[in-house]
Amino acid sequence: MQTANVSVSGLSSGGFMAVQFDVAYSASVMGAGVVAGGPYYCARGSVAKATTICSCTGTPYSCQVAPGGTGVNSLVKLTDQNAANGTVDPTAGLASHRIWMLSGTADSVVPQAVMNDLQTYYRHYINTANIFYKQDLPAQHAMPTDNYGNSCDKLGSPYINNCGYDAAGELLKWIYGSLNNRASASPAGRFIEFDQSEFLSDPTSHGMAASGYLYVPPGCDSNGGQGCRLHVVFHGCLQDTGSVGDTYLRHAGYNAWADSNRIVLLYPQAAPIYPLTNPNACWDWFNYDDAHYAQKGGHQMAAVKQMVDRLTGGAAPPPPPPTQCFTSSNRDHVLAGRAHDSLFRALANGSNQNMGLDNIFIHSTLKRTGPNFYVVGSCP
Repeated sequence: MQTANVSVSGLSSGGFMAVQFDVAYSASVMGAGVVAGGPYYCARGSVAKATTICSCTGTPYSCQVAPGGTGVNSLVKLTDQNAANGTVDPTAGLASHRIWMLSGTADSVVPQAVMNDLQTYYRHYINTANIFYKQDLPAQHAMPTDNYGNSCDKLGSPYINNCGYDAAGELLKWIYGSLNNRASASPAGRFIEFDQSEFLSDPTSHGMAASGYLYVPPGCDSNGGQGCRLHVVFHGCLQDTGSVGDTYLRHAGYNAWADSNRIVLLYPQAAPIYPLTNPNACWDWFNYDDAHYAQKGGHQMAAVKQMVDRLTGGAAPPPPPPTQCFTSSNRDHVLAGRAHDSLFRALANGSNQNMGLDNIFIHSTLKRTGPNFYVVGSCP
């Protein structure tokens, strides 16, 4: 795989994560697509700032989002300090990046003022000709597509909205330049489930799921994916496989473009930490797990970078988790990404079999029979 052709994108917490990754590893990333995210280190390690200044996700009436409210000048200084001490790559690496941004006019979760500050932040390091900012789409807080999802102005799961606009395709075209038209047939590539604990020990204790996913288009399966590009997709809060199954993997809009343009897609997975730390399976952009969350040494950041390095180094894809059974409490199954909660009941991912109440007192055995597919039962 071509190491010079690595890019990232994300929605919501995934948008903040994409910016973090783009800045921290600017020497090895060529660009970023950001939907409803914000400037680097916006939260400054504070959940209060994250939920009131960088987004409107705190208590009712607590939102303090305002034009210039994130303090871009101070965030630039913090970025420069991190670069000077080596905790992020030198900021000169950002100069050639291609940045694509989208903020819906109806977004009530990350209002446009936050994304406007992101534009100001990036303009400090990158020529305006390399930055595209779409801010006229009447979209709520969601990934806009032109063929799947809720109505454009709806706020709700799976946070994919049919707005008559192909955000995934547009951001990929901006980052990579001219691309072939997306494939019109059903996806021809294949999903590979892999074990994220190979890159981060005990991932569920750090807000990452047991499994991540790789989408490999035709022609990128052999020879180490030579001639193929790599794009990392960071889902938003409540879009992990434990929350919405494979909906985001299959319907966010990336796969058809990957098929026709030899782009391998890495879908790392976050996971919840209950009860209050990270209940919505967000990426760490406000220090719920790690004070160094926005730096190269951050747990989640370093784990994803190791995944990228494995793929761009020409090695084989990460190995799939072994077929096996898991016996634990229903709560632990949900936390590990093998099951999901529905109206206080735990349902096995894939089969949606009812396991009983989602709590620490009821124990179940789940057998993995396919990528993110579990059934209630036992191994021979």
